[in-house]
Amino acid sequence: MGALHRFRRLLGWLYPGLGVKRWYGVILLGISVLGLGTVLLFNEYALDLVVIAQGVRTATFSGLLLVMVGFGLVVMGVRGLVRRVARTFLPQQEEQLLEVMLRSAQRDSGLRSVVIGGGTGLSALLRGLKYYTSNLTAIAAVSDDGGSSGRLREEQGVLPPGDIRNCLAALADQEPLMTQLLQYRFDGEAGTLSGHSLGNLLIAALTDLTGDFETAVKEMGAILAIRGRVLPPTVDNVVLCAQLADGSIVRGETAISARGPAIERVFLDPPEPRAVPEAVEAIRNAEVVIIGPGSTYTSVIPNLLVPGIVEALKETRAMRIFVCNVMTQPGETDDYTAAAHVAAILKHVGEPIFEYVLLNSQRPAADVMKRYEATGAKFVGVDAAEIARLGFIPIARDLLSEDDYARHDPGKLASAIIELVVSERQPVI
Repeated sequence: MGALHRFRRLLGWLYPGLGVKRWYGVILLGISVLGLGTVLLFNEYALDLVVIAQGVRTATFSGLLLVMVGFGLVVMGVRGLVRRVARTFLPQQEEQLLEVMLRSAQRDSGLRSVVIGGGTGLSALLRGLKYYTSNLTAIAAVSDDGGSSGRLREEQGVLPPGDIRNCLAALADQEPLMTQLLQYRFDGEAGTLSGHSLGNLLIAALTDLTGDFETAVKEMGAILAIRGRVLPPTVDNVVLCAQLADGSIVRGETAISARGPAIERVFLDPPEPRAVPEAVEAIRNAEVVIIGPGSTYTSVIPNLLVPGIVEALKETRAMRIFVCNVMTQPGETDDYTAAAHVAAILKHVGEPIFEYVLLNSQRPAADVMKRYEATGAKFVGVDAAEIARLGFIPIARDLLSEDDYARHDPGKLASAIIELVVSERQPVI
């Protein structure tokens, strides 16, 4: 029955109106002419027949001509067939089909890249990297307890999908529209839906349908046709906790980010969650691993508190890069320099898990700085000498976005990472 079903599906390609039978005919004609030309060139009996009338040179010429015509017909038929299929799936890009295919092929053979973090910083990096490679794995924290994510976690028992949603939106092929759709937030007149983002609700619904958060994220990625994949570091229901400078313990990302005593350390409860095997495997097989950007204590470090993730980072042969934030985060990293961000991560993991520290060297415009400073945020100072003293290689570049926000520019950041990887691969002469 299986073979019969496949045969019927094959015959379906001959259904009237599909517009593909003519191209099948051109391909078959081309193969026939190509075969005849090959016979004239290499079959001595055929040559003998032609030599009687025209001679060997004419036979060789005829064979070559038929091979060229046959090859041309096959190419024409395949091109017509592909364009007909493309007209169905890529109606807006039919004329640029070759360029689209070339770009896709280049991305498919791009660097095996893993990005670890969370928040808007991670999304910005993914928006830039996806134009260089499709071999991209984003590992985003699932310890959020505020807003829509926190409500779904409390009411539905779903792992907080906020950072996961941001990554999916950033990697979507039709990004602007998908971002608007996934980030759409219901207003105060929406009743029980008020404050929820549509993307979070979709992930929660898929979790209920599939019975598994990790599977739901994969299915969401397939629906959005994302370039790469998004994974949580763990699917265990963990709570992020922090010990503050005054010795007190607070539970939950929202409480940690609130203004108060400085953060001494953060930890997970339960303390040793199981790592997602695919995330561990991606890190071990990567060519480059990028840690950050993102909120140091509530987006980046929570991923590194999962034992399997840290072990993979220590064992991988990939180039490992830490991307430092542009601005400090009030309540988390007040007055931190770049070296202080690095030291905070080192304090939590015990030993180096990256070699390079990528820094933004461009200060935001005065009016932008004034707006951020009003909220307590400050420009992260580039203390390259102190970073080098800690044993890391500082790389300073202009990575600043040219809009009205003090944040990384996706294109500049991705370009700087690719240039660093390529430069390190160059042989020393």
